[in-house]
Amino acid sequence: MDHDVELRANLRRHRGFATLLLLLMAALTLLAYALPIGWGADLLAASAKAGLVGGLADWFAVTALFRHPLGIPIPHTAIIPAQKERLGRGLGRFVANQVFTEAELQRVLRDLDLSAILRGFLNDPVATRPAARALARMLPRLLTTLEDGRARKLLGRLLPRMAGSPGAAPVVARALRALLASGRHQAVFDVAIAQLKTVLVAKEDDLKQAIAARVRDEGGALVGWIGGAYTARKILALINAELEKVEPADSALRQGFEAWIEAEITRLETDPERAVALGRAIRGALQHPAVERWLGDVWTRLRNALADDAANPNGRTVALLEAAFANAGTLLSEDPGARDRLNQGLQSILLALLPTAQARIESFIGGVVGSWNTAEITDKIELRVGRDLQFVRINGTLVGFVAGGALFLALQAMFGRVVD
Repeated sequence: MDHDVELRANLRRHRGFATLLLLLMAALTLLAYALPIGWGADLLAASAKAGLVGGLADWFAVTALFRHPLGIPIPHTAIIPAQKERLGRGLGRFVANQVFTEAELQRVLRDLDLSAILRGFLNDPVATRPAARALARMLPRLLTTLEDGRARKLLGRLLPRMAGSPGAAPVVARALRALLASGRHQAVFDVAIAQLKTVLVAKEDDLKQAIAARVRDEGGALVGWIGGAYTARKILALINAELEKVEPADSALRQGFEAWIEAEITRLETDPERAVALGRAIRGALQHPAVERWLGDVWTRLRNALADDAANPNGRTVALLEAAFANAGTLLSEDPGARDRLNQGLQSILLALLPTAQARIESFIGGVVGSWNTAEITDKIELRVGRDLQFVRINGTLVGFVAGGALFLALQAMFGRVVD
């Protein structure tokens, strides 16, 4: 990596300077003993020897962190390679418990405003379109999961209970009131009448034969032969005439139908026994084998249609998801209360997950560091802290040089001489 190359060059430069300074102390020591005997030569010798000893001690200490000095396996050297597992665990524990703390996370979340980030995403069609398409692509897999036999059985048990509970009555009542308010109940009535007339026309011959046979059964063969066909025609004509009377919008039967619906809605809203009876009827209908087969067929058709549409990047599923994202973004933009609730909810979720995250972070860092080979971990750490450690060597050499000279002067002043 380019960054590692730069760090390596920097480390090499500082290590060379520290080594050069150590060699300078050795040269000054030799020079002091080569000079004529005198106070100045003694001062130089004391300072240089102290600087040399200080530099050597710090060189040993710094080197012992990463490797055996001069390759000699001295006890308690090469500390980092020998303790990499413990180092990894300690580093992971420090990051998890000292960096990812609850107070620090709360501070970051307060400054972050998660709702603003989410609002910006939801209000950007370019960003939400890929997300909508990705969610749509997941839909077939979700539907396939629901096709599992156990899921079907569970839905088969839950649907009758949910739809057949007493709580279904208010839902049905609201739906019927909405139907009345929109006037669509008349359209439903028209469809029912039209279907009934169609069935009567299609089954007219069969109905005539059935009525004639009934007349024969009740009145005997002679009566059936004389009046069976006539009676069948009269009954069918009377039914058709009554259906014709129903077609006008102001017919009494239509008004009665509407009054009956109003009365049933009121009973559903006010009569607990009626609500229980409705729930029982819905539950029984949904549990009928024929209805179960029909619902299964409806579900299969719906699932196939949804899967086909979800695979289309420009289908209705993607459009609905994009619209849902846009609506959520608009809500967050216009409702400060919604933003506050979202922020508080997200913060509560993240704080609840914090202990688990801390344990995972500690385990992850410990595992990563522990998995590095010895050369790799030594190189990574030395590249990042080695430059500062070379200043330890440099400072030790210089401090030793100055301290040696100061100590020589202090002893000279106190005793008039210094023992070599």
